[in-house]
Amino acid sequence: MYDVYTKRNDKKKYIIAGVAIVGVIAIAAAFFLLKGDSKESTLKDYYAAIKEKKYDEMYNMISEQSQKAYSKDEFIKRNQNIYEGIEASDIELTIDSSEDDTIQYKVKMKTLAGEISFDNQTKIKDGKIVWDDSFVFPSLEKTDKVRISEDDASRGRILDRNGKVIAHMGEAYSVGLVRGKLNGESDYEKLASLLDLTKEGIQKTMSASWIKDDSFVPLKTISKSDTNLENSLLKIPGVKLTTTTVRSYPYGEATSHLVGYMQKVTAEDLEKHKGEGYDENSYIGRSGIEAAYEKELKGQDGVSIYIVDSQGNKKTALASHDKKDGQDITLTIDIQLQNNLYQSFKKDKSASVAMNPTNGEILALVSTPTFNSNDFILGLSSTKWDSLNNDTNKPLLNRFKEAWVPGSTMKPLTAAIGLNTQSLNASEDFNAQMKWQKDSSWGSYFVTTLHAPKPNNLKNALIYSDNVYFAKAALKIGKDNLVKGYKAMKIGDEIPFELSLKKSQYTSKDFSEDIQIADSGYGQGQILMNPVQMASIYGAFVNDGKMMTPHIVKSTETKVWAEAFSKAVADEIKNDLVGVISDSQGTAHSFYHNGMTLAGKTGTGEIKASQDDTTGQEVGWFTVMTTDAKNPIVISSMVEDVKGRGGSNYVVNRMKQPFDSYVK
Repeated sequence: MYDVYTKRNDKKKYIIAGVAIVGVIAIAAAFFLLKGDSKESTLKDYYAAIKEKKYDEMYNMISEQSQKAYSKDEFIKRNQNIYEGIEASDIELTIDSSEDDTIQYKVKMKTLAGEISFDNQTKIKDGKIVWDDSFVFPSLEKTDKVRISEDDASRGRILDRNGKVIAHMGEAYSVGLVRGKLNGESDYEKLASLLDLTKEGIQKTMSASWIKDDSFVPLKTISKSDTNLENSLLKIPGVKLTTTTVRSYPYGEATSHLVGYMQKVTAEDLEKHKGEGYDENSYIGRSGIEAAYEKELKGQDGVSIYIVDSQGNKKTALASHDKKDGQDITLTIDIQLQNNLYQSFKKDKSASVAMNPTNGEILALVSTPTFNSNDFILGLSSTKWDSLNNDTNKPLLNRFKEAWVPGSTMKPLTAAIGLNTQSLNASEDFNAQMKWQKDSSWGSYFVTTLHAPKPNNLKNALIYSDNVYFAKAALKIGKDNLVKGYKAMKIGDEIPFELSLKKSQYTSKDFSEDIQIADSGYGQGQILMNPVQMASIYGAFVNDGKMMTPHIVKSTETKVWAEAFSKAVADEIKNDLVGVISDSQGTAHSFYHNGMTLAGKTGTGEIKASQDDTTGQEVGWFTVMTTDAKNPIVISSMVEDVKGRGGSNYVVNRMKQPFDSYVK
């Protein structure tokens, strides 16, 4: 028994001893593992600090020997210039191995020139990184520099349907000064007057610390076409003109609201478009096609990141991508029609839309008065900017984007709804009346008209533009059918278009009062129509009842927006609208063209506080369509303030030249 015990006791001692030995081994292994982990953690912490741009913390992580090679300020400046200069982001660290004091690892990062990746190694002693320049990039030495070169992409052109240039990169003069050649105060005053700048502003620019007497300092960009200004500037000692590339708009005011303009980026732009290749000297599309197609037009600049030695010789390529010029955008616009409509209405507050009713292509899109897109590129003075903003005619307001009181141009739409829902009989005589109200519940409110034709049927009501007829018709059609018809024409829906447009509406809140329903029948009440949608709906009268989706970019697919009413209804309304122009009593008879069958409708929308208000404004409309499929076009124009100028007839007369020029 004893021996067994003794043996067991000895065995127990052996086992305990064995545990102790294993424990020592485990502790030693853990020590070495922790030592490895510590090195890796140090490296990971360093790269985390790079991501967070904590360069001072990075300096505290490097060895004393490394700090002797670089002062803290030098280190921070060196790293900040490199990492932020190349726009390093999404930095990934992968540790391959850790042996003794050395760590082998991989680094991958995104930069403005694409991805950079490399294998590297470093030593970590006493928890500090033994750092030199090769830590940033393996081939980088202290006397080397990291360089970035850019190859600017050319912004795409904007073209009309026939390839005529509406916007492109053109040339201008950069006006600058060489301070050492100026004669004195009088030169500053002359220059300020010619450039529409202030003398104090120029002097402040020229007082910058970096400027030497022989430095050329750019002040403003001017057009090359103004030879008088050019000659006057060159008479001032110290003034120099250098050719520079700028965005140019050959048709100026005629296309400004359509094409838009470009401006220098703001801090907000740079933040919003971070990583998209913009810098503080970039320009960006601000409105119109320039803004809507900014990404396609901009293209992508070519960029190379590389290391050069102390002599400036290229040493190592780090990353690069070739430039990609911006795309050309071809519009459906006919620039001659666009320009003619602009010239005809440029003195008015107006909007004009021309459209091919068979495919939805917008042939012209004009808003007047307007501005010149070139002015924004060349630089608007505060005086010019204030004059644009304070002008009572509101040249910065894009009128084809807005919605307006349609007046009698709404009558064909009311008629189409009635016929399509079979709630209106085209031949029914509504009893001609110059003044009418449903019953005494309307109090003092009456619907009045200038013409009450006999027989008082649909065709005559359209030709003579009888308000009373369409007020009665709206009530006969009824609220539910009217709403159904408005929705079929997409009134109240978002307008599917490349540029943002304000929605049309048939009511702002409720649509239940009889007076409002009656007024809506002839285009008053709370009805508002966007000119682009008006053109699309009228186009359906000559396109078998189909409203085509309006579009202004040539590559856009042709689509049916809505089948608003049947072909039979479309034909009925079209034939009645032919009478508006061909009949001697038609409100648009002055637009009659011998040998050409046209359909159209005039309208005068009243904007007044009450029925008795005699001071309210009048909005004039005219929409005209060809009925010949060989040359399909519908033009809808709206002019504000036609009261006392002939009402809608003013619009009819202004449209003659642009229309005739297009269809001849």
